[in-house]
Amino acid sequence: MEPSFYQSELDQPHPGRAREIIKAHPEVRQLMVRNPYTALIALSVVVLQTSLAMGMGQLGWGYWWLSLLVAYGVGAFANHCNYVIIHDATHNLIFRNKSWNKMVGIMADLPNLTAGAMGFRVYHLKHHSHQGNYEWDADLANHWEARLVGNKSYRKALWLMLFPFFQLTRPPRLKAITLCDRWFVINLACAAAYDVAVVYFCGWPGLLYLVFSFFFSIGLHPVGARWIQEHYTNDPDQETYSYYGPINFLALNMGYHNEHHDLPSIPWNNLPKLRALAPEFYDNLKYHSSWSRLLFQFIFDPRYTLFSRIERAKGKKDRSSYVPASVGEAGPVALPAEVTSV
Repeated sequence: MEPSFYQSELDQPHPGRAREIIKAHPEVRQLMVRNPYTALIALSVVVLQTSLAMGMGQLGWGYWWLSLLVAYGVGAFANHCNYVIIHDATHNLIFRNKSWNKMVGIMADLPNLTAGAMGFRVYHLKHHSHQGNYEWDADLANHWEARLVGNKSYRKALWLMLFPFFQLTRPPRLKAITLCDRWFVINLACAAAYDVAVVYFCGWPGLLYLVFSFFFSIGLHPVGARWIQEHYTNDPDQETYSYYGPINFLALNMGYHNEHHDLPSIPWNNLPKLRALAPEFYDNLKYHSSWSRLLFQFIFDPRYTLFSRIERAKGKKDRSSYVPASVGEAGPVALPAEVTSV
């Protein structure tokens, strides 16, 4: 296994490509809009998950196995869909008002039973502006974490299953990160109130269903392969990958990750349009076509480890830039500075 991350002396690829895309296709600005209907999807998922939890609660403990199956086949996709909505809310792509976006993020976070939306909002924006910088990018595993997991299949499987716990260990190492603010407290209070309500109205078996859904939505499940797809690589020449497969329909196009990093002011529904508008910028990049295959590849291929990432050399600054707000309704567009299937 690699003893450390792949080192790069280059800036991340997205700022330069974004500038080239806007220069070649100025009409791309028309895709930079907000999508308020995303909030309705978030609400629908919360209602769906709460209703299923109530149903599982009425069935009782004897049907825990059914709860497990429904969580794998339905709950994981539902919760993951709301993860994507939290992501779009982080980029203020739902409403113009930032507070409204935060409220949608907190609502979408409810079925996860934990207060993660506002913390994600803080460190995810740093991931865009400082991609691959160990001291700023929480998407990179801790050094001790990568050494602990290594390239053993069972350890990588356990890491995926316990992924949220490992994520909690990363923000403390980051620079200029303040997670606990007024919105974090609101997020925490709403999550606690929802959890208590679920136990009261749905019973503990209902809560168990949501726990199953939470862990499947980010771990040992095809949608959990998203975390591998986005930036894990065995090719140091490419550090971001897109996924073009059927689960994008349920994951609100989050597989279009190169496209998202290039122009993060484009909402989920317009990402396929960006690729169609500028194919010359994406047809030469490697991509994934199956999250299920990638999940097994990551677990059983010893070449894949948590060190299979690009790290910016220490002291390397990201030459980020911002397109003026007038380019689209979404406001300031953050531009931080493989055609075969993988």
